Amino acid sequence: MTTRPTPGRRRRGGKLAHLAPERTLRRLELQVTRRLDGLLNGEHLGLIPGPGTELAEARLYQPGEDDVRHMDWAVTARTTTPHVRDLVADHELEAWALVDLTPSMDFGTGTMIKRDLAVAALAAVGFLTVRLGDRAGAYLLHADGMRRWPARTGKAALYALLQAVLDAQSVHDGAHRADTARTAAAPRDLAAAITSLHRGQTRRGLRVIISDFLAPDGADPAPAGQDGRPDWERPLRRLAARHQVLAVEIIDPRELDLPDVGLVEMADPETGTVHEIVLSRRVRERYAAAAAAQRERTRAALRRCGAHHLVLRTDRDWIADVARFALRQRRAAGRPVTTAGVRP
Repeated sequence: MTTRPTPGRRRRGGKLAHLAPERTLRRLELQVTRRLDGLLNGEHLGLIPGPGTELAEARLYQPGEDDVRHMDWAVTARTTTPHVRDLVADHELEAWALVDLTPSMDFGTGTMIKRDLAVAALAAVGFLTVRLGDRAGAYLLHADGMRRWPARTGKAALYALLQAVLDAQSVHDGAHRADTARTAAAPRDLAAAITSLHRGQTRRGLRVIISDFLAPDGADPAPAGQDGRPDWERPLRRLAARHQVLAVEIIDPRELDLPDVGLVEMADPETGTVHEIVLSRRVRERYAAAAAAQRERTRAALRRCGAHHLVLRTDRDWIADVARFALRQRRAAGRPVTTAGVRP
C-alpha cells in the first residue's frame, strides 16, 4: 500500500516516519499496554464518601441510619461493638494534557524528533486513561495559538486526538490548520497556555504538561525581576494546587552539548534566525554549561510546584523510561508493583 506524502508526514523522523498513521498509533498502543500494564493504571478513589466499591474507614453503627449490609464484621468481632464500613464514591476522572507543538518541538537528532516523542508520551497517558473508563482531552499549543481537544472516552477518540497531533503543522510549514484559528483564547507561550488550562478545566483530575520547557522567541529563560524563575512556574503552581500534575520534559542530546564540527550554520526554530557559529572548545563548554543551568532551573521550578517530573529523550527507549518512572512512583507511594519485562 502506498500513501501520498504530505508536509506533516515528511517532518516526522525515526521509526514513526516509516509507518502509516493508523499503524503508528496501533503500534504505540500495543507497546504501551504490553510493557506498562500494571504500572501506570492503578485504581483511583473519589473525593467524597458515598455509594461505591472502595472501602473507606470503619465507624460505629448508627441504628436507623446505617445499612446493615455495610456492617464490618471483623471490626465488630474485635471490638464487640457494631461497626460499619463507609464506601468511597466512584467518580469518573478527567485527564487533560497540554502538548507543546511550537517550532522548537520539530527538532530531533535521535531516533525521532521531539514532536513524535510528545505524541508517544501523550499516547502512554491516553491509552491507560481510557482503559480505566476515564476521559482524556488535550490543549494543543501551536506557534499561532492554541486548540482545545474535548475530553472523551474510548480508543476511537484517543486515536483521533493522536492523529491530530501527528498532523499538526507548525508556522514554518507555510500553512495553518483552519480550526486552530477558531480558538477563542490564543496563548502563544507555555505560561499563558497553562493558565488557560487551569481556568478552562476546574474539575479535579490529572494534568499532564508535555513540553521542552524552552523559552520562546529566543528569550531569556530566566527573566529579570523573577529571581531567575521561569515565567510558567507561577501558573503551574496554581495548577498543581488543585490537580495532580505530571510534567514531561522532552529533550534532544544535541540540546545538551554540541559536537566538535567547526563552522556550522544554526537556525532558531522559533524565530527562523540563522547564525554562523564556530564550535570551538570554549563555545561548546559554554553551551553545555548554559544548557545544564537551564535544565537545573526547570527541575527546580517543577520541584517547587510539586509536579512529578518525567524526562524523555529522543535517543532513548521512551517506554522503558516511562516504566522506570512509574515504578519509582509506586515504590515511593508504597504500592505493590509488577515488574515483568521492566528493569528498574
